[in-house]
Amino acid sequence: MSIPVTGEFAAEKINHNVPNSVISFDETNIWVEPEKLLSVAKFLKNDKELDMQFLNSLSAVDYIEYFELVYHLRSLRNNTTLVLKTKCYGREELNVHSLTSVWKGAELQEREVWDLMGIKFLEHPNMKRILLWEGFPGHPLRKDFIR
Repeated sequence: MSIPVTGEFAAEKINHNVPNSVISFDETNIWVEPEKLLSVAKFLKNDKELDMQFLNSLSAVDYIEYFELVYHLRSLRNNTTLVLKTKCYGREELNVHSLTSVWKGAELQEREVWDLMGIKFLEHPNMKRILLWEGFPGHPLRKDFIR
């Protein structure tokens, strides 16, 4: 069983190396500014102590007031896990930077989030629908989606 990295420990390390990036944290989660997501991801992967080399999963949650992206990270070397989150406000033209340059495993997962939730990942190498056909009207996992 993996050991969760505490939010406080990770937040302190992140803010020291990527200043003003952490919005908040709790026992096992960290929320970061969406504009700093790429820099934080690079730090988490390359920091020798954290060593978050593996992206387990990426998901999105529609809270109506905002969308939350949730990244489940793992260090296989340290047998630790970390949950990285960011909030995207608004309903139209939602954009965050792609993390495919950090974790190749983000490529299909970002396409799925785009397809079903409508959050676009900037500089993604192949940002197109993965489950639905091109031209499908809307994003069906949004709470405001009407058929």
